[in-house]
Amino acid sequence: MSTIDPKVLLQVSNLTTVFKNDERDFIAVNNISFSIGEGQTLGIVGESGSGKSVTSLSLMRLIAEPPGRISSGSAVLLSKSGESIDLLSLSPSQIRKYRGNEIAMIFQEPMTSLNPVFTCGDQVAEVIRLHKKVSKKQAKEETINLFKKVKLPRPEEMFDAYPHQISGGQKQRVMIAMAISCNPRILIADEPTTALDVTVQAAILDLLKELQEETGMGIVFITHDLGVISQIADQVLVMYKGNVVEEGKATDILKNPQHPYTKGLLACRPVNHVGLQRLPVIADFMKVNPDGGFAETGMKINDLLASLKADPTITIKRKESLYKKAPLLSVKNLELQFVTKKNIFGKATQLVNAVDHVSFDVYPGETLGLVGESGCGKTTLGRSILRLIEPTSGEIEYSGVMIRDLDTKKLRALRKQMQLIFQDPYSSLNPRMTVGDAIMEPMQVHNLYENDANRKTKVKELLVKVGLLEEHFDRYPHQFSGGQRQRVCIARALSLNPEFIICDESVSALDVSVQAQVLNLLNQLKEEQGLTYIFISHDLSVVRYMSDRILVMNKGKIEELGDAEDVYNNPKSEYTKKLIAAIPG
Repeated sequence: MSTIDPKVLLQVSNLTTVFKNDERDFIAVNNISFSIGEGQTLGIVGESGSGKSVTSLSLMRLIAEPPGRISSGSAVLLSKSGESIDLLSLSPSQIRKYRGNEIAMIFQEPMTSLNPVFTCGDQVAEVIRLHKKVSKKQAKEETINLFKKVKLPRPEEMFDAYPHQISGGQKQRVMIAMAISCNPRILIADEPTTALDVTVQAAILDLLKELQEETGMGIVFITHDLGVISQIADQVLVMYKGNVVEEGKATDILKNPQHPYTKGLLACRPVNHVGLQRLPVIADFMKVNPDGGFAETGMKINDLLASLKADPTITIKRKESLYKKAPLLSVKNLELQFVTKKNIFGKATQLVNAVDHVSFDVYPGETLGLVGESGCGKTTLGRSILRLIEPTSGEIEYSGVMIRDLDTKKLRALRKQMQLIFQDPYSSLNPRMTVGDAIMEPMQVHNLYENDANRKTKVKELLVKVGLLEEHFDRYPHQFSGGQRQRVCIARALSLNPEFIICDESVSALDVSVQAQVLNLLNQLKEEQGLTYIFISHDLSVVRYMSDRILVMNKGKIEELGDAEDVYNNPKSEYTKKLIAAIPG
């Protein structure tokens, strides 16, 4: 049996994981090694496809065989009993003894990880009963105590709640409670804060640190965001296409990155960039060769940022001219109420104001940032403007037309000018329709262009415009990455030549490098086509970069509205201050 240093909880050596693809082997993780000590956090960073999640699934022995297999390596765990156990050498029945008990995992998407037909409490209690052999009553008591530990509100009620009845942050806390229920030696957190509000993200990171201090467990924290890594990790591995390209102390790598890929990941985050013509991208630091290798450009971060600075006088003149025009969109006292409770006769007995008497203007060529936590009403407001949800009261005037007075036929005609880019590109695309047909469909509905041959030509032009290829026309959504799917959704929004687009959390779930590319694309299209945006996000650093003005929402009301830099640097509302403080450095 393998032995390791008693101060080391997990020693991974020469791990290689392979997937068979069209009779060929694809190496997803290539000969990587690392160790984690007691109370230590190892951050694994990289884009989608870098191999970071496959690494964690390999350690948990959750790789589906076939098509995947762990072809070599060892992962020696120092168990609670003091034994050194090679997780990779165990049989499927043997690993169940250790999975969840000695090594546990928080998955990226809690909604798909939790069973929708069982209550949150029952799912955590099941894990406790499996490994601890306690009664149902004891398991329930332990679960409620865990819910208190992870700071879930109303723990007793949460025990009986189903996953769909609680927020994203609360679901993630249920997953954390499940993962720590048996006091594991190693906790793997796979993108546990992706797409969460920055305030919820900060709370989750603080919670993990508290639990680690209390139990001494080692944490493997997987993310694409080096800003998040700066808040939690002691050591960092940077992965690219299955290989470790840089490793070391977190402070050293964040202050002085050596590999061009790491430099790109650091530079493309919008949090520190103001007044740039575009965000840096990884291609500024490394060029990928057709054979999969890469070449350094030799670009230094500070030199690149200096070359991308916009002329401040041009920016000032643009803003001065922007607000001399009449508003393109005027919203006055808009209100939308949802019924949350009915009596036995079906009459509403309880209402909630999702949008509470909101008023603002949007000017031609402007990007108005709409920011706030989940549940603040920002998405509901965006959909109310387009009348995808009917407002309860108030006025919406677009280019001199009172939108709430329009019948269905006139509203459909107006929607050619007003489009929406949804948050999740996968669920907003029909999986049975090629992306070309999906982009062409709105043209057919509104009878644009003479025939489908002309429409197809236009679609191919749009695909190229958003950074895709003409031959992508005949591919299906599942054949694209998340960033590529979002480009397809942008092309579909542009297919009707709109003037005004609402971007609803359109980059929140993307890798920071892909996010930078999509943000650059949106700004480029805005300049080329004279577009006006409402840009909705929970991330104030992204909104600050994109917007001329920022509107902050909280509980259906406007907390603050003003120039983007003024709101960011001199927030008046305590709520806005809290959002800014939660942004990872």
